[in-house]
Amino acid sequence: MFRSFFPDPRLFFLSALAWTVVAFTVWFSIGEELSKLINIGAGFIAEPGEGGRAPFLTAEKFWTYQYILMFAASFCVIWALRARNQWYWWSVVGTTALVVSTYFSVQIAVFLNTWYGNFFDLIQRALTKPNTVTLEDYYGQLFTAVYVLVPYIIFLVVEHFFTSHYLFRWRKAMNDYYMASWQDVRHVEGSSQRVQEDTRIFSRIMESLGLSFVRATMTLIAFLPLLWALSGKISEYPLVGELSQGLVYLAILSAALGTVVLAAVGFKLPGLEFENQKVEAAYRKELVHGEDNADRADPETAFTLFANLRGFYFRYFFHYLYFNVARYAYAQGSTFIPFFALGPTIVTGVITFGVFQQILNAFNKVENSFQFFANAWDQIVELMSVFKRLRAFERNMHADAPLGQSRR
Repeated sequence: MFRSFFPDPRLFFLSALAWTVVAFTVWFSIGEELSKLINIGAGFIAEPGEGGRAPFLTAEKFWTYQYILMFAASFCVIWALRARNQWYWWSVVGTTALVVSTYFSVQIAVFLNTWYGNFFDLIQRALTKPNTVTLEDYYGQLFTAVYVLVPYIIFLVVEHFFTSHYLFRWRKAMNDYYMASWQDVRHVEGSSQRVQEDTRIFSRIMESLGLSFVRATMTLIAFLPLLWALSGKISEYPLVGELSQGLVYLAILSAALGTVVLAAVGFKLPGLEFENQKVEAAYRKELVHGEDNADRADPETAFTLFANLRGFYFRYFFHYLYFNVARYAYAQGSTFIPFFALGPTIVTGVITFGVFQQILNAFNKVENSFQFFANAWDQIVELMSVFKRLRAFERNMHADAPLGQSRR
């Protein structure tokens, strides 16, 4: 799955993590000194306008973007020299580009969080003090968002187009890798399904789940400091009273509790999904043979195989029944957590409506990032099942290889 596409996959992902740590270390140690030496074009970037609108391109943010691009490019150069394979431009450069593009998407979300806060404050001022906000002020604030959102829409279209090609290249790499050993594994049960169906499912899940994980991580990095700062505006919470940065702890606690509960309740589901593919494959294989052989897929055999399928699915539905009870109860209940926590602050009028919206959005972003495994459990179950099937298939590919070697 990974060896076919990435050069030395284990080292590649470990080096990506290590390079990220290096980037953070350099940023927080000598980042300011570096900005004075290599910050390009900072003098041409406007500073935040009146009202704290915090535009997407400030001198500080522009340096941040340069810094990230610099480290991303150097990572690609290192791997071009270290172990460049035939898929280098897609596996190394493409993966790096997707991570960087995800970061920029999250920065747009941070900008919008600030923008919504100012916009709702403007609306509150207009509604509570008539004629204090002009129509020019109102539409001017709206057009501030348009300047960012129009290019962002174009960016999202291009990103989705690129991601689709990226994942198909990954699927092609897996297909070529498996087909190179096809004569040795064509007799393996479900080999055609592994090569055609599971590679397709794997690439589809990686598109949604893999990128969602990267986006959740980037969102957490961007919004956790923001929520930390906004929590300073809240001085009192129900039940516990005063608690510094309580919203941050509440988001972590809520997400951790939900993830642990759902993981405990749904721990049987990955194995059931794996077994599901076995009974499905047995039924499908008999029907395929029946297309060319009149002695196969007779009504009695087909009925027996489908009865096994039905029994398994009924059991599968039962396990998903109690899992969904926990999942939906948690999903609905967690929505009201910030409203409950902000109760004393709201009734005493300590914050404005715009700040309330900022806090609510930042809290949800942080909580949802921590809730990644809980929210994506269905896809994780399916991915684990596909991974098990492809790993078992790959073991069959290497079964006849000489001792100490694996078939490439």
